[in-house]
Amino acid sequence: MHPATTLAVTAVRAADRVSPPIAGRLAMPLFRQVRPALAVRPGDRAVHEQAERGSITVRGREIVTYAWGHGAQTVLLVHGWRGRASQFGPIVRELRAEGFRVIAFDAPANGDSRGRHTDIRDYLAAIEELQRRHGMFRLVVGHSFGALAALTAAREGTATAGVVAIAGMADARYLVDSFIERVGAGPATADVLARRFAARVLPDVDEPFARFDAVADPLPGGLPLLVVHDRGDREVSVVEALRLHAAHGERSRLVLTDGAGHSRVLGADPTLDAVTAFAVDGLAGVDAARLGQVAVPAASA
Repeated sequence: MHPATTLAVTAVRAADRVSPPIAGRLAMPLFRQVRPALAVRPGDRAVHEQAERGSITVRGREIVTYAWGHGAQTVLLVHGWRGRASQFGPIVRELRAEGFRVIAFDAPANGDSRGRHTDIRDYLAAIEELQRRHGMFRLVVGHSFGALAALTAAREGTATAGVVAIAGMADARYLVDSFIERVGAGPATADVLARRFAARVLPDVDEPFARFDAVADPLPGGLPLLVVHDRGDREVSVVEALRLHAAHGERSRLVLTDGAGHSRVLGADPTLDAVTAFAVDGLAGVDAARLGQVAVPAASA
């Protein structure tokens, strides 16, 4: 941890003991922190450099886009917080081999896109603009925070035949509560941070977190969902996957990995097999490959 970050965390913890409002104010810059940008991993370098690069304007800022292949059906990949499109390298290779066109973007202040800050509004605007350019998606695949964005976009009208949530959270309030827990502060500070952040991101909405709750408000119209998560994920608890899967019943399939963690799960064999099967043949493909679970076994919780 950078010394400045360590000092800021210490200040939040100290303020939490005497004044949650002050602690919540001090926590806001840490919660919104995105930089430094994640570097391209050596194993993803080839896929990253093979991409057709472009740009789109998102809420007044230009961001970098990527495209691979020229198939008739398009899959959109949405990276997570402090992430980048190149993290999907293994998935890109698999989907290209099946004849799909694959597109992605680096959100503001992430990857190769410039900026200092971003939030879910940028992600949703990028998804909307890419849909305008490319039409209906075969799938929208999101990782971590990107899964939350993918779920929200699909619930708000993005045209897609399915959604894949990899290492994702079921609702946005989890982001606040898990962050405060990692910092070492308490629920009162979490409530303050949630209110401050909501006032900044959606100042005109009475209950903004309800907009990003895919458990209380699941995907519409029978839209199928594939949930992939590692049991040992230290960034986002596997409980979030179980909640998300349970909320969608028989139109969801759950794939749990072991030992892949939060980011390496993107390249895990079960992930690649399940995403590819889902892209090619939907839920039937996942079932035929015996990859996903319809009902959540008690032992998984």
